Order: sequence, then C-alpha cells, then structure tokens
Amino acid sequence: MKLTEHQVQVIEDFVDSQGIRIRTLRDDVVDHLCCVLESEMDKGSSFEELLDQATADLAPNGLGDIQYKTLFLLNARRIIFMKKVMYSIGFLGSLSLTTGLTLNLLQVPFGTDLLTVGFLTLLLVFIPLLAIDRYKIALSKALSVRLKIILGAIAAALTGLSGLFKLLHLQGAEILLILGALVFALGFLPFFYFTMYKKSVSR
Repeated sequence: MKLTEHQVQVIEDFVDSQGIRIRTLRDDVVDHLCCVLESEMDKGSSFEELLDQATADLAPNGLGDIQYKTLFLLNARRIIFMKKVMYSIGFLGSLSLTTGLTLNLLQVPFGTDLLTVGFLTLLLVFIPLLAIDRYKIALSKALSVRLKIILGAIAAALTGLSGLFKLLHLQGAEILLILGALVFALGFLPFFYFTMYKKSVSR
C-alpha cells in the first residue's frame, strides 16, 4: 500500500525531530522507513504502530545513534587518535596524582608538586575532554541527559579543586566544596535520577 503525502510528511517530521543533521543520511532514513511502512501497511497495524516498530528495528537507541555511528565511521582515525590522547592524559594524571600522594605521605621531596600536577591534569584537562566526548554522544538525546553530563563535570571539577586547595592550604577550599556539593546535589542528582526513571518506564 502506497503512503499518502501526509504520512510521508509525518515520517519526515519525525526523522527531523531526531536531530539528524547529515542531509543524505536523513533522506536515506526517510526512504527506508517509507519502504518498510509501505510493505507492512496491509497487515492491519496502524500507521503509528508501524512507524514505532520500524524505528525500533532500525535504531533501538534512537535515530540519532545512526548519525553518531556514521560520523564515527567517517572520522574513525581522528576520533580514535583523540580518544587515545584523552585516556593517556587521564592515565598520566592519575599516575601523577597517586605517586604524588604516596610521596607526600612519605614526606619525600617533589611529592606535593606531583600531586598538584596530577590534580590539575585531571581537573582541567581530562574531565573537560571526557565531558565533551560524552556530550557529543548525547547530542541527539534529551536535554536532561546533556545537562546531567555538564553539571556532573562542573561538580567534579569544583569538588576536586576544593581538595587541591585544602592540600595546598589555599583559601577558598570550603567555598569550592560547598559549590561542588550544591551543583552535585541540586543539579546533577535530579537529572541523574530523572534519566534513570525515564529509562525504567520506557522498557
């Protein structure tokens, strides 16, 4: 059964609402959904049910996931290189942090310097890079998911800086700790549990 112009428009509007920005990919997805629905319309199910089923079969994690995977394949080498750099920075920062903490507890020279370098590397380089990476993955998802990532990164940075200030006996450690706790409790946690709730009721 051939789809009406209105039904085709509904499919196009639905695909556009999923945030697919690559025009050729968007057109391919629309064509695929139209073909599937035309072949299934004679089986008695409603148009809306068939569209939901076809979408779930094509992209169980949402149509935006197709775009993410397409972009990953198109930029695989660059993305893999950037991920290697990001996780190497995280490893070196963690290594410096733990080594510095150990040397500092043993009162060995340069322990505080290594501890500071490790803290700053993780807080000012690794955490922002990780947050950006996770945010790009979540671009096609709900606003609550993106806000959860942003607020979580801010809370982690503030809390980590408060610990660094405390170890170095700098002023402002308490203020940073309070701000980090407020962002975590009033910003990150509500969105975290809200997204968990949405996942549980959508199964």
